[in-house]
Amino acid sequence: MSFRAVLCLTALCTVTLVTGATRTEAKFGGHFEMNARSAAKKYSFTMGGHRGELGTITGESDRCFACKLLVNTIRSMVMDKRPEEDIARAVIDICKQFHFETDRVCAYIVPEYKDMAMTVAQHTALNPNDICGILVGPDCATPYFPTDMWNVTLPDTPKPPVIPPKPPAPGSPKVRFLQLTDIHIDLMYQEGANAICHEPLCCRSNDGKPEAGVPGAGKWGDYRTCDSPLIIVDNLFQHLATKTDEFDFIIFTGDIAAHDVWNQTRTEQLAALDRLVSYFDKYLPGKQVYFCAGNHDTAPCNSFPPDYIKGNLSQEWMYAAMATHWTRWLPGDTKETILRGGFYTFSPFPGFRIISVNNIFCYINNWWLFINTTDPNGELQWLAETLQKAEDAGEKVFILGHMPTNCLKAWSWNYYNIVSRYESTIVGQFNGHTHSDEFRVYYDVANLTRPVNVAYVGGSVTTMSNNNPNYRIYTMDGFYTNSSFAVLDYEDYIFDISANNNNNNSTNPTWKFEYSPLTAYGMNGSTPADWSDLVYRMRDDDELFNKFNRHRSRGGDSTPCTHDCKFEVLCLLKSGRSEDPRLCEDL
Repeated sequence: MSFRAVLCLTALCTVTLVTGATRTEAKFGGHFEMNARSAAKKYSFTMGGHRGELGTITGESDRCFACKLLVNTIRSMVMDKRPEEDIARAVIDICKQFHFETDRVCAYIVPEYKDMAMTVAQHTALNPNDICGILVGPDCATPYFPTDMWNVTLPDTPKPPVIPPKPPAPGSPKVRFLQLTDIHIDLMYQEGANAICHEPLCCRSNDGKPEAGVPGAGKWGDYRTCDSPLIIVDNLFQHLATKTDEFDFIIFTGDIAAHDVWNQTRTEQLAALDRLVSYFDKYLPGKQVYFCAGNHDTAPCNSFPPDYIKGNLSQEWMYAAMATHWTRWLPGDTKETILRGGFYTFSPFPGFRIISVNNIFCYINNWWLFINTTDPNGELQWLAETLQKAEDAGEKVFILGHMPTNCLKAWSWNYYNIVSRYESTIVGQFNGHTHSDEFRVYYDVANLTRPVNVAYVGGSVTTMSNNNPNYRIYTMDGFYTNSSFAVLDYEDYIFDISANNNNNNSTNPTWKFEYSPLTAYGMNGSTPADWSDLVYRMRDDDELFNKFNRHRSRGGDSTPCTHDCKFEVLCLLKSGRSEDPRLCEDL
């Protein structure tokens, strides 16, 4: 592949890419310069005063340039009706020349995402600046999103007076439930393999051996860029089978498959779902399991097209599998909304309801949303109406969703408004995705100061990256008439990768209790006000914050977190919705 050297001093310039006999032009706004140094097989570029080289895409401005180059290339070639093979070859060459990924990943990831990318390029109203402003951030470009903000219509019923939560009476029944999340099983994990492979996922059988003096992948897992070997997943479920009297039901908050996102198929994703369900059947029979959809539970990864995408590109294949498996623990009437969009609701006990949402419809890397973000599949409208029915019936509600909701702005803000309106009905939210042990506090939309709800983010079974695997058992107010059904506390259990890998008797590894928040953080309770208070106590107490930060990775990451790092962590805990700096002004 070669580039024609250009110098642009006006508002628009053109870069010509030549790949074999293929020639295409990509137009860029602003100042852009590229010069070839063919002898060294290197290229330099200047854009908006920034200089860089192919193969050095590391900084934010480099990522911005790379994004615009790729998006412009795809869009220009699609609009020119170039053959799909030419488009894929051009993008693979750019990927390799810029060293976005290894040559192996480049060769596989482009065909993996080709159909989605080309369809979005054909139908989106966004230009490359808009798309890269969304993907990379506002420092790259300020996106114009025609559907940037839209509003869900809330039911007309006035919000009832808020009654402050009270702890249950002494001796009241309790219920305990298990949360598992982000298992990310890697069938190709191999002990001793190279764990520094410069790809999105390492420690695999085709990664070769590590360099001399560098430790290879550990037996039970590895803190580096690696996922869960089967041996630790087997051990986890064998361990949980010895504790079945300690929890009553299970929530699984998404992400089954490994992070080899460049080489996954629908067949493999369906097999991954089958495999996880078989673990529950074998080791935890009789336990109810409630799922939600994760961004890694599809192929290609992150692809959850809204219902305006039909035919082979639609998500019907995965929704059908989810409906088949999930409804083993759900009533049959949940199938309709699972097939509609991977969400559902049901009541396991009178007065208590579970709602599982598919919030990949809010994920920035779900490229289908570049066509239209407006309430995909009508899910948020359904959520508001479902919560109103729950309020009318006097029910309390748990909401399961894979990701914390600081995601695409319009979806995030609408969801936040719904949570604020139904604060007396929603008594707990449960997420995964970040692989960190953390939480999000939601505040009253009237002034963003009164805490109204909390989302618990449950960590991960995978070690990626610098985490010890964990699971969590919550205690909630029990199943009895007039119960609050509120979360009262939880216990976090971890698998110490370093200790178990170094244990000479590694055939008998151990899971151990790590902490419970009420004891570890000196909390008076587990209400939204208590969690909000913890944020401010950590702001003023470095020792308390450092304890919390160690728990975020379950002791896997010892990197100090001070100053800006500390502010970012605390701000994240208050950011139940995205792009609202007011939430963190007092930190």
